[in-house]
Amino acid sequence: MATPDAPKQPALLDEANKVIVDQLQRDGRMSYAAIGKVVGLSEAAVRSRVQRLVDAGMIQIIAVTNPVEMGFARQAMIGIKVSGPPEPVAEALEALDAVDYVVITAGSYDILAEIVCESDSHLRRLISADIRTIPGVLTTETFMYLELRKQTYSWGVK
Repeated sequence: MATPDAPKQPALLDEANKVIVDQLQRDGRMSYAAIGKVVGLSEAAVRSRVQRLVDAGMIQIIAVTNPVEMGFARQAMIGIKVSGPPEPVAEALEALDAVDYVVITAGSYDILAEIVCESDSHLRRLISADIRTIPGVLTTETFMYLELRKQTYSWGVK
């Protein structure tokens, strides 16, 4: 018997789609023909399945970059404590261009937000003028990234 908090198996995630997702996580540029050979489907069938997964919001096919190598001077995680519900603060953070990751958490911080900035002065302005002025923000703590050692999105499928 499933518990209320147990993750549901999405209907689109059959065995063939799991293999397709696994192949795309290994190489997002892999051709549909090459994936089709692995999974035993035609190129058109793979293309259709990938499009359904994208349309359902289950996958994105994007280029992942290293912000420092792309010319951004600072990357940091901001721990944020809020008064009241965290959702309005998270929505305000989502609207900021320099914020690329927002999660509502349980623990010492109510929200974690990752930011990518062009300079130290940009970082300072973002924290002081944009984040700390959001209604409901009580405190922030900045965790500066010194070196990106690992960034992966290939955790597989269930």
